[in-house]
Amino acid sequence: MPEKKAFYIILIVGIIIVVVLALTLGLVFGLKDKDDEKNEDDVEIINSYDNTEELIKKFPVENNVTVQEGLEKKIQNRLLTGFENWNRGYKAWKKWGSILYTDASIYNINGVRLSLTQYQAAMDVSLKRTNIILGKFHNMIICGNYTAIFYDDTKITGKNEKNGTVMEFVSFKDYGGDLGTRVVVGWGGTKGSSYDGTKTFQGDQERMVQDEINNLLMNYQIPSNGNLTQRYPILYPTEYLDKEKADKFINIILEGFDKWNSGIDNYISWLDKGYTADALSYGLEGEERNIKTYKDAMNALATEKDIKKLYADNILVRDDWAAVHYRYRMENRGTGEKYVGDRMQFLKFREENNNYKIEKSWIK
Repeated sequence: MPEKKAFYIILIVGIIIVVVLALTLGLVFGLKDKDDEKNEDDVEIINSYDNTEELIKKFPVENNVTVQEGLEKKIQNRLLTGFENWNRGYKAWKKWGSILYTDASIYNINGVRLSLTQYQAAMDVSLKRTNIILGKFHNMIICGNYTAIFYDDTKITGKNEKNGTVMEFVSFKDYGGDLGTRVVVGWGGTKGSSYDGTKTFQGDQERMVQDEINNLLMNYQIPSNGNLTQRYPILYPTEYLDKEKADKFINIILEGFDKWNSGIDNYISWLDKGYTADALSYGLEGEERNIKTYKDAMNALATEKDIKKLYADNILVRDDWAAVHYRYRMENRGTGEKYVGDRMQFLKFREENNNYKIEKSWIK
């Protein structure tokens, strides 16, 4: 009996050692049991075209504009669903990506062109450093298969919390069937300080296209004649519900481009025609300016930099709102350094004396 008892004790101790060793190896080498794998694979996301009204209460749109039935309503749902899944964490957002995107989808992050897998890799690194929570929409302008959105976000790094805003332009396509409505190309934010770091996620193909675009912008020549839409073409035009009103808005926007390019004095004189007397302009960091302080800021900017507005990727118009994504070239007057980039802008128009003027402007 003592020998048998000793045998069982040795057996139990051996089992404990094996279990501890297995757990240790799992921690050291990243091995996971089936429950861990199941938890990772079973991240809960939402995916329905029928919950738009519920989601819009959670992510309200401050300035509502008309959204047509059909594709536009589907796009609206995908945007709201995307916000909900993003806020559930990176794993949920990545899983949602297999529904929102196709393998051929392209996303331009801060001016850097990325494939879907590169985009996901970039977000994985970013979200490990900073938790980003998406909030309410200021605008959601949908025209056919294109949309422009302007929304709040909160970036949390450690104990630091920073509130900000983001603008995006996105092209969608309804593939029908099980695929449904998905992103074709997106532009999230504009070229900025994170440009070089984000470029490290590019592949050869994306880098080649990126370099071609930058080279085009650097050498682009604005036509010296023709009407405004010929001088400042819209690369991806859309159809407008009220074409007459949209044409007026677009003419004001492009006239502003033309006056800016012809010299700061011409632009400042034009502002009294293009903007209302009580207009407000919000700068890159959200700084609020009335028409006088805006003129002062533009005067100071023109003294430091020679900027030429080249052409628009998009100008979306719906109701009294317009969203613009345009390209520019800049030269630092002091150093001679040249730079190309893009800007996004939301504009609110108001009718005055049978014409329209800009009453509010936000730029990123």
